[in-house]
Amino acid sequence: MTAMILAAGLGSRMRPLTDHRPKPLLEIGGKPLIVWHIERLCDAGFTNIVINVAYLGQQIIDYLGDGSKYGVKITFSDEQSEGALETAGGIVKALPLLSDTFLVINGDVWTDYTYDNSFKLTSNNLAHLILIDNPEHNPNGDFFLDGSEKKYTFSGIGYYSKEMFKDLSYGKQGLAALLFKAIDKNKLTTEYYTGQWYDIGTPERLDSLNSLIK
Repeated sequence: MTAMILAAGLGSRMRPLTDHRPKPLLEIGGKPLIVWHIERLCDAGFTNIVINVAYLGQQIIDYLGDGSKYGVKITFSDEQSEGALETAGGIVKALPLLSDTFLVINGDVWTDYTYDNSFKLTSNNLAHLILIDNPEHNPNGDFFLDGSEKKYTFSGIGYYSKEMFKDLSYGKQGLAALLFKAIDKNKLTTEYYTGQWYDIGTPERLDSLNSLIK
């Protein structure tokens, strides 16, 4: 299975830390955030990783190289000329590089979730989302957990079928509308994760996590 790390965002809320450095290269415990993802993916048996880049993307390309130093093969989906294409748009551009079922991870989260290289979507399922308890910055949640009456927060980790994106045109577009469309068709499942998960959305959250790691 191919894994895709989303690393094309502007990181506006992280300024001034991201004025001259892309968010995925900000460090947690002395290690760039994106390297945490790559190492955990490698440990889970993923050997092919696609990373989309836009804002200051060349820095990410230069830092990671072909991935051999991490024991994986990295392919970059370069959006620098277009500007970030948002989540669905970025996936559409990278689609030829992805396996029929693929994993997508938001590059700006930190988690100890164990990625599953053997995960299988059922024949009538387009996506499987990992949900977590609602953090302070998202108290109302995003999606219902299967069988629940309460909304939980989307972790930014999900397994997807290529089928979900095949009819989308190239260009900037978000993922949310596509997910709700799949829900309406009963083609999306969810899973509750209770382990460590942090959204590195502000300098304060970055500092907080670094204190925890130390």
